[in-house]
Amino acid sequence: MAEQSAQDQQMPNSSSISEFLLLPLADTRQLQLLHFWLLLGIYLAALLGNGLIITAIACDQRLHTPMYFFLLNLALLDLGCISTTLPKAMANALWDTKAISYAGCAAQLFFFLFFVSAECSLLTIMSYDRYVAICKPLHYGTLMDSRACASMAAAAWGAGFLNSLLHTASTFSLPLCQGNVVNQFFCEIPQILKLSCSESNLREVVLVIFSASLVFGCFVFIVVSYVQIFLAVLRMPSEQGRHKAFSTCLPHLAVVSLFIITGIYAHLNPPSVSSPSMDMMVAVLYSVLPPAVNPLIYSMRNREVKDAVKKVMIRSVSIAVKWPSFGIHGL
Repeated sequence: MAEQSAQDQQMPNSSSISEFLLLPLADTRQLQLLHFWLLLGIYLAALLGNGLIITAIACDQRLHTPMYFFLLNLALLDLGCISTTLPKAMANALWDTKAISYAGCAAQLFFFLFFVSAECSLLTIMSYDRYVAICKPLHYGTLMDSRACASMAAAAWGAGFLNSLLHTASTFSLPLCQGNVVNQFFCEIPQILKLSCSESNLREVVLVIFSASLVFGCFVFIVVSYVQIFLAVLRMPSEQGRHKAFSTCLPHLAVVSLFIITGIYAHLNPPSVSSPSMDMMVAVLYSVLPPAVNPLIYSMRNREVKDAVKKVMIRSVSIAVKWPSFGIHGL
């Protein structure tokens, strides 16, 4: 009886868990502070890059086209994705804490899955948009009119919401009897499943495999679309046109591949071959890196976007310079 009581105290069930303990970014205080400043720099860069893209596309009438409409949605999803995970990780590193509340963990898991799932759907739509633009240019205006683009974007956001709601409800309905230590710097489905009773998590494992299969299907669709684009580009008579198309499409495909493959690996990686350091590195590759580099890969290589961003920055600087004089005249 005494041994059973001790085991109950060491392995609380889900009803008695009020908080989870996240994996610290480093073991020493100096490295924690170093990671804090590194993550802060990445986070600010992502906020600045995606924020400039959103503002530029929203303010410039020339960018109100399907491609830039989807880029705006991608920037919004990237902001949401990185804002779900990094602020809490930075706060824990700065204040040398590990705790996250039960409700906070559920909310973090829900919003992270929402943004990641919607982004995967949106990337698939964006590859289709580029395929139609390059391979079927005469039908582009019909296939990608404003109503179709709005419906596709709404479908991506809606699919992300439903997928997130399903997984969050399923994951947090499981009884947790393996403690409350999450071996990750944010709440992630595979790490929560490791805390559940081994005989009760089959339902969520099946859902994860099903979702991963859908994501892999999206990845196959994206690859096939880009193969068709590359074949069409190779038939271009202009060498400069081929170079421009390849220099744009290849980075897109590289970032999409990194995002989807590492995400699938993180959720299907067998526990027997996983390690905390490897899991953390993979999580950074699919949750932190894409939102930070997408502004550079998808937009800043585009002359129209760069010109629009420059106008936004010049306008912001001019307003900032004139603001003190406004205040003085007002006095």
